Amino acid sequence: MFVAVSAQAVQPDTSAYNIQRLKINKLLAERSLKFGQYDESLHARTGIFGLQTKKDIRNSNEILRQITLNDNDIFKEIKILMDYKDLEVEKTKTEVSTTGSRVQNYMLSIKKLQDQQEKLKQDVAAAEKSKNFYMLIIVILTVTLIGLLIYLFKMKKV
Repeated sequence: MFVAVSAQAVQPDTSAYNIQRLKINKLLAERSLKFGQYDESLHARTGIFGLQTKKDIRNSNEILRQITLNDNDIFKEIKILMDYKDLEVEKTKTEVSTTGSRVQNYMLSIKKLQDQQEKLKQDVAAAEKSKNFYMLIIVILTVTLIGLLIYLFKMKKV
């Protein structure tokens, strides 16, 4: 159940990360398009004798300003993307730490159970030895009692 919950928890982060990447790619495509427009505006010469006019230069500067604003947006979105990545790395570190401690606790539990099992085996072996010893004593006493009874019967008959 824990695996299913953690897989569902990771899914929204991954999709948010992908959405952020798509947003950045869109901004980069817009930048590329605006840069093409800027390059065209630099070559635009609508003035007398094929010279650039103030309007041409202002248009180029406006396109350049839009590229700069777009670049600022790209940097903001990249920062958000990096924050997602940092969050993902931190989450992974936390999961690794938690998993490591859980594995260590499982190993300690297994070791404890193995030690208990070994002690129980030793106790069973000791109980078996005691049982065999007591059985031997009972057999000897029974044989001795039977021998004594037989001896007493023989003594009475004589």
